[in-house]
Amino acid sequence: MRVAPGAFSYNGALAHLPLEQQIVMYIPEHFKVSAEDEIFSFIDANAFGQLISIDAGRPYASHLPFLIATDHTRMHCHLARQNPQWQQLNDQQVLVTFLGPHDYISPSWYQNPGVPTWNYQAVHIYGHCRVLDDDAAVAGIVEALSARYESRFEAPWQPQYRAAMLKAIIGVEITIDEVQCKYKLSQNRPATDHQGVVDQLDQLGSEPLANAMRKSLF
Repeated sequence: MRVAPGAFSYNGALAHLPLEQQIVMYIPEHFKVSAEDEIFSFIDANAFGQLISIDAGRPYASHLPFLIATDHTRMHCHLARQNPQWQQLNDQQVLVTFLGPHDYISPSWYQNPGVPTWNYQAVHIYGHCRVLDDDAAVAGIVEALSARYESRFEAPWQPQYRAAMLKAIIGVEITIDEVQCKYKLSQNRPATDHQGVVDQLDQLGSEPLANAMRKSLF
């Protein structure tokens, strides 16, 4: 398969691969997103993703929070040492997926004929892994994640744990090869249908998706 429209790669990282190995997400023209700032802003707001690798010939997934480097070239996360996924990660190309707001869309909300569907926002990132098994690197990841999510609290927790606890964790660095982004937000429907979906989502309390659809019009 060819690299998906709307995807971009760093340093031509996939160019050496045969076309059938250039894995892609299906992204019709209506739904592709290629603006780097928009994509990484979305990831920052939806940073709990899936780390998907191959272990003994089978897909293996862990659900984890990720940190994105400010230059958008690397990601970091950590796994429990007891999670066997890390043992196969070094030098492996992995897939990391991020999902934003999503919901069912009924054709009864359209003024024009349609079929049932689902609206959503998603990003796929392909990259190569490096396992980090030294205390300083692991502590840096743990503390950066804690600082990120504790900052919203009035009295943020400050890292204070026994150094031995870090031995129970493995750090992972992912060098980003390719980014693919899809916002499926009814952009292919007439304006009246698009607005009808937004109105119904608002009524159902699916406001994050409704807001994403409003934004998609601009």
